[in-house]
Amino acid sequence: MKVLSIIETAYRATLEEQDDTIIWLSHALKGAGADLDVLLQGNAVNYVVESQDASGLKIGNCPQTQPPRLPEDVKGLISKGCKIMVVSEDLQERGITSDAAINGIRFVHRTELAACLDQYQQVWHW
Repeated sequence: MKVLSIIETAYRATLEEQDDTIIWLSHALKGAGADLDVLLQGNAVNYVVESQDASGLKIGNCPQTQPPRLPEDVKGLISKGCKIMVVSEDLQERGITSDAAINGIRFVHRTELAACLDQYQQVWHW
């Protein structure tokens, strides 16, 4: 069964767990043999920005000693054969150029989403 996991809500649990829970789940499912691809939209498009760095983050007097490294997590999915797609307009709305994105990302225009979704037997939206 071919599954598309759409991630829209960004930075879910990244301070507590250091990983986005759905990116982590996608790694686990792909590692277990699932035919899974990921579409990032909304604020989750930030995950592909290569230069982001959350080191040095403090909440009050408590430093985050294990900051999230979301671009590395996304690269790990790509290395497992997971297709990572990003809605181009959502990048543009946030002032992010495609040059800032990690390698291996497929950019999808909103007008292509219906055809993209049609390629999957199940679509999960987070």
